[in-house]
Amino acid sequence: MKIKRIGLSLLLFLSMLVTAFAADKPRSDDYLNDSVKQKLAADSLVKGGNIEVDVKAGVVTLKGKVQEAKQKSKAERIAKKVGGVKSVVNNITVEKP
Repeated sequence: MKIKRIGLSLLLFLSMLVTAFAADKPRSDDYLNDSVKQKLAADSLVKGGNIEVDVKAGVVTLKGKVQEAKQKSKAERIAKKVGGVKSVVNNITVEKP
């Protein structure tokens, strides 16, 4: 029983250690670009839309056209939540049909 506790404690410690190292690892711009695009495409409000994503040194720039202001703000919020993104420049324009 004591060995199980020690084993479980060690396993928990190692998993936390691996998570900590993974969190500190910088993400490549290509990885960030793909992640932001996937999250935008998966969102029911934004739906990927006509939004272009450009990433340089962790800074995400969003460009394109949407039909509603809430799509523009939601796209920015989605991009900011992607791990490794340093900041977001939102150059999306709202054009009503």
